[in-house]
Amino acid sequence: MRALVINCTLKPSPRPSNTEALAATVIAALKGHGVEVDVVRAVDLNLKPGVETDMGDGDDWPGVHEKLLASQILIIASPTWLGRPSSVAQRVLERMDAMLGETDHEERPVAYNRVAGVLVTGNEDGAHHVISEISGGLADIGYTIPGQAWTYWHLGPGPGPDYLDDDRGHDWSTSTGRAMASNLVHAARALGAMPLPAPPS
Repeated sequence: MRALVINCTLKPSPRPSNTEALAATVIAALKGHGVEVDVVRAVDLNLKPGVETDMGDGDDWPGVHEKLLASQILIIASPTWLGRPSSVAQRVLERMDAMLGETDHEERPVAYNRVAGVLVTGNEDGAHHVISEISGGLADIGYTIPGQAWTYWHLGPGPGPDYLDDDRGHDWSTSTGRAMASNLVHAARALGAMPLPAPPS
């Protein structure tokens, strides 16, 4: 089983990413279930605006699209900015919109029988809003969102320290992340054993 984590931080490599640091705890839990994990730091790529799988010369999205189709589990990891998902996360979801028109050999939308979850960091009290926005988009595309397929970290509203600068709350975020990983893996296995059929015509 394969998983893809798309880190939607605004910070290009090699700058430290709080979102990457929290994602590492979920990745470790996934690997504990025998899952192979790929990580994409979207801000490092040239992801052109648009809603097609390939937007032409220099577009790096087709490579990400291949990883999506090779993975049974997807995690979108985003910081909170102004109480909302990052602009990079929105760009990723817009590019995934093309998957609505793609089907497999059994005429199922390509996101069917794949599961997805969301991971959020930030020092604003907007984590549940970000989770709901991203989860809603992923469900529209066709992903199955298991119960409690998320984790987040923040220290309440207003300015404050970053995840990498403060150990408070880490135990809860890590524990919730382990539950997230377990729920994603077991839901993916269930769909593998009994896949959703193509939508009725």
